[in-house]
Amino acid sequence: MIPRIQKRGKRTLGLLYYLYEPGKYEEHIDPHLVASWDHNAPDPGRDPNATLQDLAQLLDQPVENIDEAERPKKHVWHLSVRNAAEDRILTDEEWGDIARRMVAAAGIDYPDQGAGCRWAAVRHADDHIHIVATLVREDGYKPDLDHDAARVQAQARTLEVELGLRRLNKGDGTAAQRPTSAERHKAERQGRERTAREELRETVRRAVAGATSEKEFFDRLAAAGLLIRKRAAPSGDLLGYKVALPDDRNAQDEPVFYPGARLAPDLSLPRIRERWSADKHTPNTALREAAPSGPASARRRTASAAWQAVLIVEHGDDAVAAAYIAAAGEVLDALAKTSAAHTRRELREAAWAFEQASRSHVRAERGHDRALRQAARDLVHSGPALGRGEDGATTAMAIDMLFFLITAAAHWHAKKNHAQQAAAARQAAEHLRAAYQAAATQPLGALYQRGRRLNRPLRQRQTTVLREALPELAEQILAEPGWYALAATLADAEGAGHDPAALLAEAAGRRELDSAESISDVLVWRLRRAADLPADTTGMVPGGHGTQPGTRRGERPAQERSGSRSRRQ
Repeated sequence: MIPRIQKRGKRTLGLLYYLYEPGKYEEHIDPHLVASWDHNAPDPGRDPNATLQDLAQLLDQPVENIDEAERPKKHVWHLSVRNAAEDRILTDEEWGDIARRMVAAAGIDYPDQGAGCRWAAVRHADDHIHIVATLVREDGYKPDLDHDAARVQAQARTLEVELGLRRLNKGDGTAAQRPTSAERHKAERQGRERTAREELRETVRRAVAGATSEKEFFDRLAAAGLLIRKRAAPSGDLLGYKVALPDDRNAQDEPVFYPGARLAPDLSLPRIRERWSADKHTPNTALREAAPSGPASARRRTASAAWQAVLIVEHGDDAVAAAYIAAAGEVLDALAKTSAAHTRRELREAAWAFEQASRSHVRAERGHDRALRQAARDLVHSGPALGRGEDGATTAMAIDMLFFLITAAAHWHAKKNHAQQAAAARQAAEHLRAAYQAAATQPLGALYQRGRRLNRPLRQRQTTVLREALPELAEQILAEPGWYALAATLADAEGAGHDPAALLAEAAGRRELDSAESISDVLVWRLRRAADLPADTTGMVPGGHGTQPGTRRGERPAQERSGSRSRRQ
């Protein structure tokens, strides 16, 4: 059940016209009253002798009875209450009771006292009602509506349990402001997938990812095509900023600007500066320029940073864990911005979902999250990745590691009873799982084929290694299709001079595997990252000694050369 308090208005009759007319954006069917302040208000929907003017006049009467100077400038209060699509259809009597409890919770009316404001609840669809009230009580006093939104939300959570409806998670005030109905309708008219507010929030978050200064941040906003207004003090010090989409304009054909804080609590300029301040004042945390390498290298560094961050989120101090979770949001934003076409949508949705999970009332101790913020910076500066070859394979590796980091964040929030953040993190993890499937199909397929072509003695040796290193998981892994890819990876690690059993035991022992759909897939990426093996094995022969991507004919791969040196030492 979603109660939403709309902007206050000046015209009671105008709102009633909207509620009783056919509907501009959704069809209004059989509009009628289900409850009112005195149980006896005229209903223009069912009573042919009642008019909208009659109902509006009665609602406005307490307002008209006091001196004009004392009247509220905007005296019309409007609450919509909507059920989920999967909820059962409630009766008029049930909606009437919901309306009475909502106005009592908000402070609009107290049925037992008989001196509340006048209000009426209109139903014009199966799944929701609208409550209109006028904000002067029968005795002439104006109601105290401080925190009315929080009170109606709490009442909704109670009603969900009592009526057997879908139970939504309780919020904690850290979520970004939702778009208004007007903003959503405007987006529909303009053919936008998201409202201007939502598009701006996503663009600003991407601009923040890995940025180290105000200049870099504002340069990124300008490069993204946003209009920017800066607010400065008389001294010249920058106090804040606003952004707008060039084609989002009001009735006067002026750009509609949104302050950063109205996009999301952590996008105000002071909150963004906290990240940069920590980089400057915490020892060894200054972010460097991205290494002069391509997207594949940036994705490898991202995988390593995510791998290390999981342990911190699972076992670290709360303030530090909160910083890592916030920085994970930057990494997701950067990865979505630089992703290839076949993973872009799911990665964008993952970043969008995780946005809420990146904030909580646990104050993040910035500075410790340097490695993740550096990974975000590397991703942005390395540029877009191709969807094939080493770029595509290291994308699968990075997504795999990030999946476990985001899952750890969901567990952390759940332990803190951050219900909405935990749900957002779980939703992000599902999008990451889908993105991983798209990214991993080709590189894992190549590894699978190489594993199938391993000669029998070599494959048997890898089977023995698996059983010695992971006796409790060995039979499960051997039954997975991904075992052949893991066998090829173990052979590659051995060919590069590593101890495959030791690598395997470490990869399985340091992080949980319960949330993995395929343990062998997870171990493949952990081993290839830890052993610095190529993620894309197209062109390699079974055993790991063929030509690797980027290797000239007649030249041994770097991993093989370094492995030979390690064996000689």
